[in-house]
Amino acid sequence: MKSLQDLVDSKENLVEYFYNDTISPFHASRTGLFATKNLIAPEYSNWREEQRAWRETAVLFNQSHHMPVLYVRGPDARRMLEYLSPCSFANLSTERAKQYFACTPRGHHVGDCVVYYHGESEGFELISGMPILNWVRFHGESGDYDVAMEFDPTTPFNPTGKRTKYRFQVEGPNARTILDEACDGGFPELKFFRVTNVTMRGHKVQVLRHGMAGHAGAELSGPYDELDAVRDLLVGIGEKYGLRQAGSRTYFSTAAEDGWVPYPLPGIYTGEELRAYREWLPADSWEGNAQLAGSLYSDNIEDYYWTPSGLGYDKLVKFDHDFIGREALEAAAGKPRRVKRALQWNREDVLKIYETQLTPGPLYKAIDQPTSYFGWPQADEVRSQDGTLIGMSQFAGYNINERDMLSLCCIDEDHADLGREVVITWGEINGGSRKPHVERHEQTTIRAIVSPTPYSKSAQEHLKASI
Repeated sequence: MKSLQDLVDSKENLVEYFYNDTISPFHASRTGLFATKNLIAPEYSNWREEQRAWRETAVLFNQSHHMPVLYVRGPDARRMLEYLSPCSFANLSTERAKQYFACTPRGHHVGDCVVYYHGESEGFELISGMPILNWVRFHGESGDYDVAMEFDPTTPFNPTGKRTKYRFQVEGPNARTILDEACDGGFPELKFFRVTNVTMRGHKVQVLRHGMAGHAGAELSGPYDELDAVRDLLVGIGEKYGLRQAGSRTYFSTAAEDGWVPYPLPGIYTGEELRAYREWLPADSWEGNAQLAGSLYSDNIEDYYWTPSGLGYDKLVKFDHDFIGREALEAAAGKPRRVKRALQWNREDVLKIYETQLTPGPLYKAIDQPTSYFGWPQADEVRSQDGTLIGMSQFAGYNINERDMLSLCCIDEDHADLGREVVITWGEINGGSRKPHVERHEQTTIRAIVSPTPYSKSAQEHLKASI
């Protein structure tokens, strides 16, 4: 089988290949196998009302089909997972989930996920994020660890045709009322990222206090065979409280308000120290089908790498244990860095782009709604007003609750003060890449205001509130 290293060696310019010739798993999901088997409608009503529901009433996201899961257990499971991450396990508990991420020895981001600890016998459950799941699987197979791993692929690629668990997210101002009525004996008070178990009409359900769209909510999971029963219960109760089921179009727009950067390019394509990993990864893996897009074009793929500070993960880095990348992160402390911010796009500049779709003359890259990225990952230049390259904008989308076009970016710290005006270059070089879903167009610029993440005041106030 051809490896990722074979693919890298065969390409004179890996960036050119990823920029022009790959179709990411995300964009492939809009057609073909994934579209017919993921069992989630693009919209259950319309994405605008579904977005409004998480702010005004409540929304139900069905996450059962698109997120891969890795189960890790055994005597060395904790030791391995802690060594692979800057995240501390000092406060590890069955009653607390963790945001979990990994770095390369050079301190570049590999991937991130949510991890549950189910106790010594059942071990750990790592939810979503193929790059980090692959990273963990590699070390579990190649390292000196006594661990057992079970990989649960997404529904379209699952040989069993189903998952081990269903997974839902209920979120919004009426979420607590709906959950309280659904739970036998009422819903318990639960702090952010805490975990508990409840029963819903006799069904045992695990609950994580979590927020996908930046608002008070809970993630619910249980045996896959009970998916229909639990979903129908929630939908039935939620009808009188304005609950809306959200489709895939709405689900993938949540990051604009929440502020989580989805699927940054893993920093694993360079460095002799990672050769063994690239030789382990198949050429047709997620990493081998990365799909670069946007105005940032560099022959050096490392210019697309992210660091923990750029993703807002500095607070999760703990030097209370040894981990891969520790030396690099310690050396970076106190030096110039990039940090995470949201960018509020200038409305006049956005309207200028829409105007070219209706008038003769230059045609700028269309801005789709609600998600406005056309790569996975996408990288757009962020420049200061004097033209200096100061950052990289990735996720972009429209949020009806704020009536704003937004993107997420990593930006040089000395340009990251809130309220500063910066400039995004919109559109690709040379009239657009060869990707079939990218139309021919010209580049233009969009002014933007450096803003906080989460972006909305509502999300800032409610994301970590108890539910």
